[in-house]
Amino acid sequence: MRLAIGADHAGFEMKRDLAAYLAKQGHEITDLGTHTTAAVDYPDIASAVAMAIRNGQADRGILICGSGAGASVAASKFPGVRAAICHDTYTARQAVEHDDLNVLCLGSRVIGPALARTLTDAFLTATFSAEERHVRRLGKIDAIESRFSREDA
Repeated sequence: MRLAIGADHAGFEMKRDLAAYLAKQGHEITDLGTHTTAAVDYPDIASAVAMAIRNGQADRGILICGSGAGASVAASKFPGVRAAICHDTYTARQAVEHDDLNVLCLGSRVIGPALARTLTDAFLTATFSAEERHVRRLGKIDAIESRFSREDA
């Protein structure tokens, strides 16, 4: 799978380790930063990952910041991007199956590297169920997004 991965300074080490783990599994990894522990703003990294999803450069994305919250908020502002913080395997799997999640957000100050790998595995092996009720609900989300979004020329 083609994956875009990014992290702010708080998530740098977890991102580096997770990217290596995923590459060993055969995934195509696009590392969108940061590449050091120097302070950066998480919205910039979330924007890069979200745009990789929107532009079709990646099938799914992974964002890591201290809590996962800021990255999730920022990425979810992009039309077509469905980002969520997942700190348990049920949510990582179910969010894909029911909500067609395409960006997994993790908190490096909340979980450890072993759990990050487990959650990422759950996220990447899950598929959207396409059940009518979930399609209907996503349609409603898309309608909200369309109503309030605008494209800058």
